Amino acid sequence: MTRTQQGDQARALQEIPNVGPAMAGDLLRLGMTSRADLVGQDPDALYARLCAMDGVRHDPCVLDTFTAVVAFANGEPAQPWWVFSRQRTAREAVPVCRFCRLRYGRA
Repeated sequence: MTRTQQGDQARALQEIPNVGPAMAGDLLRLGMTSRADLVGQDPDALYARLCAMDGVRHDPCVLDTFTAVVAFANGEPAQPWWVFSRQRTAREAVPVCRFCRLRYGRA
Protein backbone atom coordinates (compact mmCIF):
# COMPACT_ATOMS: atom_id res chain seq x y z
CA MET A 1 0.00 0.00 0.00
CA THR A 2 1.33 3.41 -0.89
CA ARG A 3 1.64 6.31 1.52
CA THR A 4 -1.07 8.13 -0.41
CA GLN A 5 -3.48 5.21 -0.01
CA GLN A 6 -2.69 4.98 3.70
CA GLY A 7 -3.26 8.71 4.09
CA ASP A 8 -6.59 8.45 2.27
CA GLN A 9 -7.68 5.59 4.53
CA ALA A 10 -6.61 7.50 7.65
CA ARG A 11 -8.60 10.55 6.53
CA ALA A 12 -11.64 8.37 5.82
CA LEU A 13 -11.41 6.83 9.29
CA GLN A 14 -11.18 10.30 10.82
CA GLU A 15 -14.64 11.04 9.43
CA ILE A 16 -15.93 8.60 12.08
CA PRO A 17 -16.84 10.37 15.33
CA ASN A 18 -14.16 9.97 18.05
CA VAL A 19 -11.42 9.05 15.57
CA GLY A 20 -8.46 11.40 15.36
CA PRO A 21 -5.07 10.84 13.77
CA ALA A 22 -3.71 8.53 16.50
CA MET A 23 -6.83 6.37 16.65
CA ALA A 24 -6.93 6.19 12.84
CA GLY A 25 -3.34 4.93 12.94
CA ASP A 26 -4.23 2.28 15.51
CA LEU A 27 -7.24 1.16 13.47
CA LEU A 28 -5.12 0.90 10.33
CA ARG A 29 -2.56 -1.20 12.18
CA LEU A 30 -5.42 -3.51 13.18
CA GLY A 31 -6.46 -3.87 9.54
CA MET A 32 -9.51 -1.60 9.80
CA THR A 33 -9.47 0.67 6.76
CA SER A 34 -13.08 1.88 6.67
CA ARG A 35 -16.28 2.16 8.67
CA ALA A 36 -17.50 -1.00 6.95
CA ASP A 37 -14.54 -2.94 8.39
CA LEU A 38 -15.68 -1.99 11.90
CA VAL A 39 -19.21 -3.37 11.54
CA GLY A 40 -19.65 -6.35 13.85
CA GLN A 41 -16.19 -6.07 15.39
CA ASP A 42 -15.63 -6.84 19.07
CA PRO A 43 -14.13 -3.73 20.76
CA ASP A 44 -12.59 -5.88 23.50
CA ALA A 45 -10.86 -8.04 20.90
CA LEU A 46 -9.56 -4.97 19.04
CA TYR A 47 -8.20 -3.59 22.31
CA ALA A 48 -6.57 -6.90 23.25
CA ARG A 49 -4.96 -7.18 19.81
CA LEU A 50 -3.58 -3.64 20.00
CA CYS A 51 -2.17 -4.25 23.49
CA ALA A 52 -0.56 -7.49 22.29
CA MET A 53 0.87 -5.83 19.18
CA ASP A 54 2.47 -3.07 21.25
CA GLY A 55 3.41 -5.19 24.25
CA VAL A 56 1.72 -2.78 26.65
CA ARG A 57 -1.67 -2.34 28.27
CA HIS A 58 -3.08 0.77 26.67
CA ASP A 59 -5.19 3.25 28.59
CA PRO A 60 -8.75 1.90 28.98
CA CYS A 61 -9.99 5.02 27.20
CA VAL A 62 -8.68 3.39 24.01
CA LEU A 63 -11.11 0.52 24.66
CA ASP A 64 -13.89 3.05 25.23
CA THR A 65 -13.06 4.73 21.93
CA PHE A 66 -13.11 1.38 20.12
CA THR A 67 -16.51 0.73 21.70
CA ALA A 68 -17.85 4.11 20.54
CA VAL A 69 -16.48 3.63 17.04
CA VAL A 70 -17.86 0.10 16.62
CA ALA A 71 -21.25 1.17 17.99
CA PHE A 72 -21.38 3.98 15.42
CA ALA A 73 -20.31 1.62 12.63
CA ASN A 74 -23.12 -0.73 13.68
CA GLY A 75 -25.66 2.05 13.17
CA GLU A 76 -26.00 3.50 16.64
CA PRO A 77 -26.06 7.28 17.02
CA ALA A 78 -22.69 8.93 17.52
CA GLN A 79 -21.79 9.35 21.19
CA PRO A 80 -18.62 10.66 22.82
CA TRP A 81 -16.24 7.92 23.93
CA TRP A 82 -16.57 8.92 27.59
CA VAL A 83 -20.19 7.72 27.57
CA PHE A 84 -18.73 4.27 27.06
CA SER A 85 -16.18 4.92 29.85
CA ARG A 86 -19.05 5.31 32.29
CA GLN A 87 -20.64 2.10 31.04
CA ARG A 88 -17.33 0.21 31.32
CA THR A 89 -16.55 1.42 34.82
CA ALA A 90 -20.10 0.58 35.94
CA ARG A 91 -19.65 -2.96 34.55
CA GLU A 92 -16.31 -3.29 36.30
CA ALA A 93 -17.61 -1.97 39.63
CA VAL A 94 -17.60 -5.20 41.57
CA PRO A 95 -17.53 -5.10 45.36
CA VAL A 96 -14.20 -6.00 46.94
CA CYS A 97 -13.90 -7.90 50.23
CA ARG A 98 -12.13 -5.51 52.59
CA PHE A 99 -10.45 -8.39 54.43
CA CYS A 100 -9.03 -10.50 51.63
CA ARG A 101 -9.24 -8.01 48.70
CA LEU A 102 -10.98 -10.63 46.51
CA ARG A 103 -13.62 -9.39 44.13
CA TYR A 104 -17.10 -10.78 44.58
CA GLY A 105 -18.75 -12.20 41.50
CA ARG A 106 -15.51 -12.99 39.71
CA ALA A 107 -14.04 -16.42 39.21
